[in-house]
Amino acid sequence: MTPLEASVLECVRSWTSFRLLVVGDFMLDQALCGDAERLSPDAPVPVLAVCDSSATVDTPGGAGNVAVFAAALGGVVSCVGVTGNDSDGMLLRAALARAGCATEGLIVDATRPTTTKRSLIGRAQHRHPQKMFRIDVESREPLAPAVEAKLFATIEAQLRACDVVCLEDYRKGVCTPDLCRKLIALCRARKIPVLVDPAPIDDYSCYAGATALTPNRSEAERATGCRVDPSKVVDGSRAIAIQLRAALDLEAVVITLDKDGALLDSAVDGAVHLPTVVRQVYDVTGAGDMVLAVLAGGIANRMPWKEAVTLANIAAGLEVEVFGVRAFSLAEVQAQLLRIAHISAGKLRSRADLIVELEAHRAAGRSIVMTNGCFDLLHVGHAVSLREAKALGDILVVAVNCDEQVRASKGSDRPINSQSDRAELLGELTSVDYVTIFDEPTAEALLRLIRPEVYVKGGDYIGKEITESAVVKSYGGKTVFVGVRAGLSTTALVSRVRESLAVGGKSIPS
Repeated sequence: MTPLEASVLECVRSWTSFRLLVVGDFMLDQALCGDAERLSPDAPVPVLAVCDSSATVDTPGGAGNVAVFAAALGGVVSCVGVTGNDSDGMLLRAALARAGCATEGLIVDATRPTTTKRSLIGRAQHRHPQKMFRIDVESREPLAPAVEAKLFATIEAQLRACDVVCLEDYRKGVCTPDLCRKLIALCRARKIPVLVDPAPIDDYSCYAGATALTPNRSEAERATGCRVDPSKVVDGSRAIAIQLRAALDLEAVVITLDKDGALLDSAVDGAVHLPTVVRQVYDVTGAGDMVLAVLAGGIANRMPWKEAVTLANIAAGLEVEVFGVRAFSLAEVQAQLLRIAHISAGKLRSRADLIVELEAHRAAGRSIVMTNGCFDLLHVGHAVSLREAKALGDILVVAVNCDEQVRASKGSDRPINSQSDRAELLGELTSVDYVTIFDEPTAEALLRLIRPEVYVKGGDYIGKEITESAVVKSYGGKTVFVGVRAGLSTTALVSRVRESLAVGGKSIPS
């Protein structure tokens, strides 16, 4: 784990709920899903066969993505924007409310439609969803002065109860230059950070004085008139970030660079490149919104800029691996951070880190299996029982007795292998997902924390008292016994080795 990763992890562990005000272009994303397996007989176009009455899915889009993402990260989110007086506006409000976002700040403007993006999603051979076509219903006309005044009054009222503001400008007429300037000036006077995801425009002067700006590379190039050499993406982006921060009097500029991570220029850190893990990109939709939501939560939690951008990189990486838009919980983002940090450390986890990663697995619908033991002198009996244990669920956690407890139960000449060696050997088994070491005489305390759906013991424990069973039963789990192979145990193996050495006049080292 690098020092930066360790610092990010420490910040996330102290993460608390935050109050966010999202101002901008709220949209309704509608996806109509079906199977696309043939061409129309009267035109060379694919046919979308919709057989499910629930095939249309309504989700928030635009600024709504930021709101939903932030709510999933533990934010208390209020939305301020404009919708039309139509059914799509009602659907948008309902979708935001389902995600836990407050919608009282969404003003109805009967002169414009609710911005709606309708996508036709086709599956080939009942899998691999792909966007076939999109229909946009929108107005890009600036708000009427009366509507803009009402919107700003709503912002003023909402500012009293927020820690940070996100301005999400998609150039749909809501974020007029005058509104942006007045909002930023008001936030600056009240010392409330305001983070701006800018529109793809030529002039960023309306965002001057904000706390931070988060354009992607192409947006930053357009706003500055500079073109980055593709072979020198980082250096070129560094120059643009420095230029933007100085010209607009910002605390920080974060230019997102797709697979190259992000370029941060801040008053504290200067211009630094923060790379990210290269991912299999499936759909980039929502990645920029995820960056803004994580940065908002990070700044509200007083994270330094480098740590906040690093965390945002990780969260955006999760977003591009899924089709469409999905809100990831803080536990899932933290678990991904841990997985990245532990790439070189194998499967061994501290208790605190293990709990976080298991929460993320549960959020994804995976079941947890746990077993425990000494696992001294790993042998085929261990491999068989662990393979059977893994078959009882999705994720197998193996808890290993510490050296002191092994000595207490097995004798002063045990263990043969140290706890770190035993843990590392177990981590090499494909059936094992995580290994943790515990110091207590029994696994009861660990079971109370992990709460696995299945607790596994070897068949040699059948008929014996298992102290942990009561704990497992108390939270609704079950204890399962797996088979053992006769004569296969570490104790038996050690005895045979000692007998062999004794015949040869030698002794086994303790």
